[in-house]
Amino acid sequence: MPNQMGGTQAAMPMQMGGTGTPPSLSGNQMTQGGAVVVSPTPTYEQSYIENIFRMNLGKLGTFYMTYENNSQWNAKIFQGILEAAGRDHIIISDPKTGQRIVMLMVNFDYATFDQPLNYTYPGVIGNPPTATRRG
Repeated sequence: MPNQMGGTQAAMPMQMGGTGTPPSLSGNQMTQGGAVVVSPTPTYEQSYIENIFRMNLGKLGTFYMTYENNSQWNAKIFQGILEAAGRDHIIISDPKTGQRIVMLMVNFDYATFDQPLNYTYPGVIGNPPTATRRG
């Protein structure tokens, strides 16, 4: 094949895997006939904060939020029952008044709970082993 420099370049043959199966870029295997063998989708959720919150709906928590460039208050603490969690927001309710508060995740710093949380690390059946404390 001629190249832009005026010389020639040999065509490179496609390399096959050791078993004669062409390489797969999608992460799925292919048969020799070229059919893609689709692997089953994992049934666990990824470890994002909104998924952790969804696993713990109904629990009382304390939520620490920061609001930059706010002249009245820069940081605020909310306490309430976790009602809903989305990708960009959470909804909590005050157990005394029933008032619901929608808070944006962009302002979220961290949360504390006084009870154990439901959490399963993705890809691990059950809860992962806990590290032993050294003291």
